[in-house]
Amino acid sequence: MHAASTPSTRSTNSIARHASQWLHIAGRIPYSVIALLARFSLAAVFWTSGQTKVQGLVVNLVDGTLQLGWPSLAEGAVALFRDEYRLPWLSPELAAVLAATAEHVLPLLLLLGLASRLSALGLLGMTAVIQVLVYPGAYAMHGTWAALALLILARGPGLISLDQLLARRWSR
Repeated sequence: MHAASTPSTRSTNSIARHASQWLHIAGRIPYSVIALLARFSLAAVFWTSGQTKVQGLVVNLVDGTLQLGWPSLAEGAVALFRDEYRLPWLSPELAAVLAATAEHVLPLLLLLGLASRLSALGLLGMTAVIQVLVYPGAYAMHGTWAALALLILARGPGLISLDQLLARRWSR
């Protein structure tokens, strides 16, 4: 003899059924969409940081600012590395140039999905340096950046990428 279902049992079954449906829907999100969002998000963080270190080239897709020109190091970039970042192994002048270059080239490649894993590895390395040597208290933010970079490293850029287009051409 079965006990009659109670309102609490019916409610629990309904919640479990809805949760199962949502999990099924979430499981159907194409990896390529997730990877594109991860690539865009990580690229945006580093591109935005790089834009603070240069003048003569301004590209901000969010607010629509566009100033094309030959980029040069912004006045305060070297001071930032000398006074705030203080990297132990590089001169502030060299560190500013390397960071500004990497923060523009790697995000652009990542956004295009070209050399994506290599670009993600470079940004992961920068994230590690920033975490360990510059802002050790910002581990939550840096952990998010690292997770995005590791996702791209582990699973690749997805189908919406030049890497995939080139891979399909080379496999023929």
